[in-house]
Amino acid sequence: MGSPYYPPSIGGIEIHTKNLVTKLRRKGHEVVVVSSIGSDLVPRCLKIPYSPIPISFPKVKAEIYHSHVPSPFFARRFAELSEKERKPHVVTYHNDVILPSRVNGYPIPRFIARLVEKLNDHLVIGALEKAEVIIATTKSYAETSPVLSKFMNKIKIVPNAVDPSEFCPGVDAGKREPLVLYVGRLVAYKGVSTLIKAMAEVQKEMDAKLVVVGDGEDRKAFERLAEKLSVKAVFTGRVPRKEVVEWMQKARVLVLPSYSRLEAFGIALLEAMACSTPVIGANTPGVSEVALQGGFTFNSLQELVEKIKEVLQDDLLATKLGKNGRKAVEEKFNWDFVVERIEKIYFEVLG
Repeated sequence: MGSPYYPPSIGGIEIHTKNLVTKLRRKGHEVVVVSSIGSDLVPRCLKIPYSPIPISFPKVKAEIYHSHVPSPFFARRFAELSEKERKPHVVTYHNDVILPSRVNGYPIPRFIARLVEKLNDHLVIGALEKAEVIIATTKSYAETSPVLSKFMNKIKIVPNAVDPSEFCPGVDAGKREPLVLYVGRLVAYKGVSTLIKAMAEVQKEMDAKLVVVGDGEDRKAFERLAEKLSVKAVFTGRVPRKEVVEWMQKARVLVLPSYSRLEAFGIALLEAMACSTPVIGANTPGVSEVALQGGFTFNSLQELVEKIKEVLQDDLLATKLGKNGRKAVEEKFNWDFVVERIEKIYFEVLG
């Protein structure tokens, strides 16, 4: 298993990869992880933001090489190894690369961002061309991706997953306080400013509270915006995973407001749905497929305001959406289902 980052690094790809590795090992597979941090094998890397470049690489031999992108450099090395050893290469494509206007607080001119995006796409496409199978997390994201859409003939759809025993229901959503929750990184492309503006409108009509869980380079800017708009909001910062679960069990609704293609799925949606918490996500490829299993999507700020008010005001609706989400996780988005699908892909490529 090759991934640019691995826990203790924090992020959706890291969590996905760690859970996949753990579940595969429990089923008796021997898995060796190669990453820039925290893994079984850690090659010396040039640690550029978001895309570490391995300077040296371990001489591993495997029956199957499985890479995780968008960061291309580990996948390229695995593609070379699989070709040399004549063993299959499977690639999980998590999201397109669209550079935000700022990275780590520094502005990125658009022409430089475009050059980086084109270079990344070129390198990733080289790895995808040599892969036997490409795993995408939703069909709608694959079909609308400028990269993935070139490879629909070798794509298999396998969603992300959560553990329903870790993220479990609290009281029925319809009996909960009017608490609106966001969980994730506090960076501009995540759309938190949109949620704060929506809550300013919601709070003009009802006594609701916004809780923002997470941290990031734009936290201070979001706090200033909430203060400017007189929004009742609590910014918790980064909290232990147990506390994240507790917030999701308390929330009346979780909102994922990002419109960026960097948000290809939204694991926070699954975590909330597993807790029987209704969700609202931006109407974008990938995210919309997940959100509609246990809630709503929105296309504008005003529509987000209306959807939040609808869930806060209608107890029966909140309970129904929460139960729908929990059922979807149990039936489609749990790790047993996902690992079974990935095992099937492994056996297929092995012939």
